[in-house]
Amino acid sequence: MTKHGAHMINMHASGGLEMMKAAKASADKVSAERDILPPVLLGVTILTSIEETNFRLSFASARTLSEQVVYFAQLAQEAGLDGVVASPLEIEPIRKACGDKFLIVTPGIRPTWAESDDQRRITTPAEAIRRGADYIVVGRPIIEAEDPLAAAEMILEEMKGA
Repeated sequence: MTKHGAHMINMHASGGLEMMKAAKASADKVSAERDILPPVLLGVTILTSIEETNFRLSFASARTLSEQVVYFAQLAQEAGLDGVVASPLEIEPIRKACGDKFLIVTPGIRPTWAESDDQRRITTPAEAIRRGADYIVVGRPIIEAEDPLAAAEMILEEMKGA
């Protein structure tokens, strides 16, 4: 992906510390060889479609879902990644654990007028910004809208003042 000029690449943090370190080393090597900027590397924590009960049933973890997200964020940071993909509900504990320079990309964003679909740990775009998201990911509310441009403009309007 790096050699093709990808700006941002994500990987599952559940792949572990060594996998994330290897991805970082590879991206840095290719970037240096090609004299290009390295991509922003992100670790995906726990999908926003998973809530606490499903997390407990699916993962044999002694941690709560939020604790696991923070653990993955710390692991990604230790591996040298630039940030994580995480629910907007976990922004504050990630910031506390990893600091303000660690990027947080938040899917699970639903405008006030949109359905939650299969997403469980969600906020509005404005709330995600207020909580400290660096980037938000909005998919279906835009791509499934009758007028995607109007939907995107409504989201931007909703974010004003956040």
